[in-house]
This record gives sequence, structure tokens and C-alpha cells, in this order.
Amino acid sequence: MAETIPAGSTTDGVIQVGQPTDARVSAPASYDVADFPVPHGREEDWRFTPLERLRGLHDGTAVADGGVKVEVTAPAGVTVETVGRDDARLGKAGKPVDRVAAQAYSSFEKASVVSVPKETVLTEPVRIAVHGEGGTAFGHQVIEIGAFAEAVVVIDHTGDATVAANVEYLIGDGAKLTVVSVQDWDDTAVHAGQHTALVGRDATFKSVVVTFGGDLVRLHPRVVYGAPGGEAELYGLYFTDNGQHQEHRLFIDHDTPHCRSNVAYKGALQGAEAHAVWIGDVLIRAAAEGTDTYELNRNLVLTDGARVDSVPNLEIETGEIVGAGHASATGRFEDEQLFYLMARGIPADEARRLVVRGFFAELVQQIGVPELEERLIDKIEAELEASVG
Repeated sequence: MAETIPAGSTTDGVIQVGQPTDARVSAPASYDVADFPVPHGREEDWRFTPLERLRGLHDGTAVADGGVKVEVTAPAGVTVETVGRDDARLGKAGKPVDRVAAQAYSSFEKASVVSVPKETVLTEPVRIAVHGEGGTAFGHQVIEIGAFAEAVVVIDHTGDATVAANVEYLIGDGAKLTVVSVQDWDDTAVHAGQHTALVGRDATFKSVVVTFGGDLVRLHPRVVYGAPGGEAELYGLYFTDNGQHQEHRLFIDHDTPHCRSNVAYKGALQGAEAHAVWIGDVLIRAAAEGTDTYELNRNLVLTDGARVDSVPNLEIETGEIVGAGHASATGRFEDEQLFYLMARGIPADEARRLVVRGFFAELVQQIGVPELEERLIDKIEAELEASVG
């Protein structure tokens, strides 16, 4: 099926870790863009983002004059629909939490809904190809997994466009959903979006976010729990190259008892003015007894001139939890690692690739789609060959 959607600073390579004022309360979540003030870059949730590179997505000046082609390839039994704004499933996972997400929600004309019936176990992934065709476009996608169903969904972003688009994941009771979102845009693309998962009772949600391309990519993965027993695993890897800005802002809202979450994001940076931002917010509310959560961010700086901002936040409102913790660190590429491998006869370029490949290996293996894993490893090595000597 196919459809067209109309038109704070740190020193180089040094991680910043700290507790900001509170990114969650800068503005109440809302479907209405008018409820969000135009950001100026001083706000906590915008202070790392180069607003001028958003091309008007944040201030209402962006005009839907382009398009994004969406093609869905799904196994038998999966329903793929194009629906209007009045469909009851739209917005069910949660409201937009910033102005760009609200702008996207207010501006799309048609949404794509992919539904997996209850108790259906897919043996092949659902593949959603999102290809930018120039200009500015707004979009909305819903992935709905019925009770006790199991599915893998791959969302592949390519091409060139300025895109604001939201994705909702509705995971039924006892269901298992793995989503792999790949941002492999052209170098001039801009992509901002909110990914919101509503996890049902005893359901399992795994998200793997992979970001390579684009001039600016700003994603906001979020998890909320609809009933006890839900589990969420959020993995991510990003390779930030010369001049790119890649920003991942996560929020896990533990407001339901006996739920679990685990976050692990890793990034590598190279080249002048490469800038990666990772924000990990976890809130354990007073009612969420029995919560077990952990978040991790690691960054590998390959060259001078790259910058990382990493801010893990953990807020706990009850002492009745199983466990909670976070860790965040950055390191430069160590000459000792290269020397160790080169002393065993491995050429310098190959040794560098092995170190970076090992750094990402654990997260790549979480994808579970062999041909996609191989493609991503090849992409990492191509990035290294192109820019790192």
C-alpha cells in the first residue's frame, strides 16, 4: 500500500550530566499547538536544539508544500488502513508534549494505521518505508497490536524532506511488539517526531531506534503503562557525523504498579560540529510500587570537534520499588585499544572498525532481523571509511 502525506554548552567531547529544572513541566501535554509557547532556545527542553535548523517546524512558519511517500508491506492477516482525523485510535497513546509534536498532530490530513489481530503471531516483519520527496510534510502513524499477538515492525526513513511526524504504539494485554525505527535520511533532511507507546497488562514493548542520516533529527520516545505487569525495553544507537545534530529525548512514565523498563543508548561521533544529545527522563510516581528500572547512555568520541550532551534524570516518589538506577559516560577513542590490535597484526583502519563495531554489537543484536543488522553494521563501517583516517 502507498500513500502520500501532503505537503547549555560543554567542551568538545565532554559529557554533560546533571539534573535540569524539569523538562516534563515546561508545558502541559496537549493536542492544540496554541497551548505551547514558541520556543526561543532558553527552555529546558529546547536548550540543546539549534532552532534555526528546524526550518519553521517550531514556530508555525513551516508550510506543508512537500510530501512523504509511505509504503507498507505486511504479512497476511495484518490490516493496513488510511484513516481520517476522526478515527478513535488517533491520539489514544498520549498527547503531544512539545510544540513540534502538536504542530504535526494538528497538521496531518490522513493517518496510516497498521493493526495486528489478537493472538496473531507474525513470522515476518511488517515493513514501513517512509521516503521523503522534498519540501515540508506532516504525518501520523499508529501501530496497533491485539491482545497476546506478537509482531516485529521496521520503520525505514530515507530520502530528503522536512518532516514532523508522530508514531503511536498500542500494545494489547499480553502482546509483544518490537519496533525498529531507522533514520537513514539524506544529509539535508530534518526529522522531528514523538514516539509514544501505551503498554497493556503483562505486555512487552521493545524499541530500537537507529539514527544515521539527516541534518537534524530530534526524536522523543515515550512509554506509558495502561495496566500492571508491562515491560519496556528502549535501545538506541546513533552515529553522528560532521555537522549533524542528533537528539533523542526519552521519557518513561511509571505511574502503574509492578512494571519494568530498561534503557540502553549508545552513540559514536566524528567530525567538526557533530553534536549528539541524549536526555533520559524516568519518573516513578507514588502509585508505581514494585517498579524496576534502569537507563544507560554511552558515547564514543572518535575525533576532536565533536560534542555530546547527556542528561539522565531519575525521579522517585515512592520507596516501594524493586530497583532504579542510571549511568551515563563518554570517552574518546583510546589509542591503547588500537595498539593492542595492531600489535597482533591487524591494520589500523581495520582495528578502528573492530573497536567501533564491538561498541555497538550488543545493541545491533537487539534488532532481531538479520538482514537489517548486517545493513546497519555495513553503514557504520562506511561512515568510518568515509571520514575517519
